[in-house]
Amino acid sequence: MKTRRTFIRFSIRLISSLGIFLSPLLVLAQSTVAQVRRMILPKGTDLKSLINRNPRSLDTRNLEPIPTERFGVMGLQDHSVEIDRWRLEIDGQVEKPLQIAYGDLVKLPKIRRNVLLICPGVFSNFGSWEGVSIKTLLRLANADKGATHVTVRGPRGDYEKVQRFLISEIENDLVFLAYAVNGKALAPKHGFPLRAVAEGYYGFDWIKYVYRLEVDRIQTGS
Repeated sequence: MKTRRTFIRFSIRLISSLGIFLSPLLVLAQSTVAQVRRMILPKGTDLKSLINRNPRSLDTRNLEPIPTERFGVMGLQDHSVEIDRWRLEIDGQVEKPLQIAYGDLVKLPKIRRNVLLICPGVFSNFGSWEGVSIKTLLRLANADKGATHVTVRGPRGDYEKVQRFLISEIENDLVFLAYAVNGKALAPKHGFPLRAVAEGYYGFDWIKYVYRLEVDRIQTGS
């Protein structure tokens, strides 16, 4: 019994001393959380007022999609593909590399999300984007369970852009591939046949004319 009481007293003193040591760390952690807390935008917010804001800092739950005709456009606008020959390629750290035709892609389970796109200092769009979850595609390709990132490429050719996303963002559908917006197939200027929708990223990371996904397994520190 004496041994037990001694252990309890020791544990209490240890916890108390740890509390003194950890309290500054807890304050720092709480401060960090407060800094990333997103501001809830009220219904009817003027999208023009958001062009200089970081999309990661904004909660858009109350916003309503604007007509596609009012969307601003950035980057390449006139890229075209032969849709009957076009394929979405999925390779890298996968067991079964895939090439998926557009007609087969649109038959896969759909995802639809309202997401804000900000082109810094120029325009902001808020649309209802519809497409396919990248995690669905990764499962079809039997992606490596240890995959850490997915690299998105588009378009094929001289104007290709590349953006790498964390697998956690893929799993949470913060990043997915859209083939329609506001109920209609993407117009060429918006990235037909596929574009990345990347919540929390600026518009220049929303790769248009996507033709390839590369599954990566990147070691820590590389």
